[in-house]
Amino acid sequence: MSETTGTGLSGSPTSLFDHALQLHQLAPGEPLPRDGEPYPDDELHRCRRGPEAPEDRHSVGKDVALILDRHFARASALPSELANAFHNVYVPIHHNEHIAAAAERAARESVRRTARWLVRYGTDRCAVTVGLALLAAVGTVDDIPLIQTIGLLSDRFGPLAAHAFERQTEGVEALLWLAERVTGWGRVYVVEALCRLDDPAARPWLLRRACDGDFLNGYFAGKVATVTQLHEALADFDPDSELVDHVGRLLHQMSDCGGMGLTLAHYPHAAVVLEAHARHVGLLAPTIERYFTIAVLTQHLTTEPSEAAGCTAAQQQALRAAYLELLDREEWTQAARAGLAEDDNRMRWLADHRAPQLRLRAFPDREPDSEE
Repeated sequence: MSETTGTGLSGSPTSLFDHALQLHQLAPGEPLPRDGEPYPDDELHRCRRGPEAPEDRHSVGKDVALILDRHFARASALPSELANAFHNVYVPIHHNEHIAAAAERAARESVRRTARWLVRYGTDRCAVTVGLALLAAVGTVDDIPLIQTIGLLSDRFGPLAAHAFERQTEGVEALLWLAERVTGWGRVYVVEALCRLDDPAARPWLLRRACDGDFLNGYFAGKVATVTQLHEALADFDPDSELVDHVGRLLHQMSDCGGMGLTLAHYPHAAVVLEAHARHVGLLAPTIERYFTIAVLTQHLTTEPSEAAGCTAAQQQALRAAYLELLDREEWTQAARAGLAEDDNRMRWLADHRAPQLRLRAFPDREPDSEE
């Protein structure tokens, strides 16, 4: 697609869509570096204080809807007239009932034409956000590629892209495509949408790839475990290394996501899944990630009451012993020491903050940080 110039703000000739597309083409299967930031309009938005959200949350989006109503009331109105129309109003990045209602009140084809233009050619994030909100309300399957590309700028556009795909008949496939290419908050929005849809076609990906290790995974780890019926999946067949590692990430997140999502304490199958993980991970070769995950889980089982892990006292003791036996193996100890020698941040963190409490062989001479 060709770059558009002269349709947006002065000093920002590149559309946000082109910006996302150009970065995506450099590594088509990977998330955009830094989530695509800075955007082409960054200088404008960095130098001005945008409108704040109304104190009355029920009125959020009304100002945008009023601008849209006036625009669509004129049959001769051009989409480009909205390119700079939203700078003085607060534009929500999530689904908004007032904006959706404005889309429904106007002629459907006029709304789609305007929405597509704003998303494709908009050079300002406010206008592009409004365009995406309109597409989420009235878009068709033809708009999926457009939404996927702008959705790669996921911190800003991930919520509306995920919402748009939730209502599409081919939305699961589109969400899975986007899920493989977003991290951080964008991944939260997309994975949560997949969990809400609870489509069998998405469960294999959710079971193996949903968690990428980011702290924000804690918002959805418990939902993934529930939707995929993780306890049954582990019992149905011998898990491979990819599944075992992903289960480890899920358990790690659920051990320390209070206030974010479902914790082990409130997950009814916590003990079963922990026992299955301990059993299967012991059959695999050591890696830095596996060592780190097991050490963190062991710490949780050591310092927290049994109910915090969803276990009985006897289950907690058996799990702790099983994990410690694994961490004490010579090959696992050597793997951890090699990681520390290479200055792996996970091993360094364990050595400074957790190893002294667990008395792990891998870090016999380290003392806790003075700040710990």
